[in-house]
Amino acid sequence: MSDQSTDKDRRRFLTAATSVVGGVGVAFAAVPFIVSWRPSARAEAIGAPVEADIGKLEPGQMLTVKWRGKPVWIVRRSEESVEALRSLEDKLRDPNSEEPQQPDYAENPTRSVKPQYGVLVGLCTHLGCSPTYRPELAPADLGPEWKGGFFCPCHGSSFDLAGRVYAGVPAPLNLEVPPHSYLSDTKLIIGVDQGAA
Repeated sequence: MSDQSTDKDRRRFLTAATSVVGGVGVAFAAVPFIVSWRPSARAEAIGAPVEADIGKLEPGQMLTVKWRGKPVWIVRRSEESVEALRSLEDKLRDPNSEEPQQPDYAENPTRSVKPQYGVLVGLCTHLGCSPTYRPELAPADLGPEWKGGFFCPCHGSSFDLAGRVYAGVPAPLNLEVPPHSYLSDTKLIIGVDQGAA
């Protein structure tokens, strides 16, 4: 009887060991299959939100980040430039941002959540060129009325520091304001609406 008992114990041990090894093998085989269901890093990057550290931006400086394959400008405006935005309204095509180029929370004179920060997609609404950041006041090539903004040298479109398009230029719309929100006083996330973060 002891031989039969030993055989049963061996069989049980071998069955359990085989089951464990088989289970581990199935798990290892399943991992690549399950991982293949996830979107690629490239696909995730196309639509993924992007964080930006704005803690070191000084008034007048601009930071560029990439979101969904587009340049997004984060501009820290000085108090003077925020005040100057109000004086430009009669020179602009859409001063009140009536065209849907921004989220609801950015439908204001600064087109932003916080007046000192502008967050804009850096592509001209005429043909998709990338305008040049021109923060200086009244440069010789842009005239004495220029109070800082963005100038597209390709076709001459001009935008103020809130991304609002000047009247009489080829660009038909204000620059796009992407969805964005503030994680803290120094962190901004692009791709997540204010209030959803």
